[in-house]
Amino acid sequence: MVEIEFERRLERLFAEAPELPDAGPFATRVERRLDAGWTARRWLIGAAGVVGGIIGASQLMVSNVFQRVETAGDSARLLSSSINHISTGTDWMAAVSSGGAVVWAAAAMAVVMMGFVLTRVIGEI
Repeated sequence: MVEIEFERRLERLFAEAPELPDAGPFATRVERRLDAGWTARRWLIGAAGVVGGIIGASQLMVSNVFQRVETAGDSARLLSSSINHISTGTDWMAAVSSGGAVVWAAAAMAVVMMGFVLTRVIGEI
């Protein structure tokens, strides 16, 4: 019985810890240090992003990416004209049982899938 009383009293003493006289200034100092750390982190992350962007842009300029894109555009035009030439010879849309609806349904499903991918990527960030 005496042990139970002692345990209850001991639990109450630990549950009601006395406040130290410098608790307010201590909390203020800790909050100030934490805020300064976050500010420094934000600046470092921003600076790293700017440096990375500059490096990426310079690499794009050096690797002649714009010239390659123009070449790819010419290739796409050539491919498009050859596909048009083939499609005039054969009516491939008539071979599909339900006509062009299948192509539009596939395109709609691709758009929905990209929406799901985008929401997943945003959720991961």
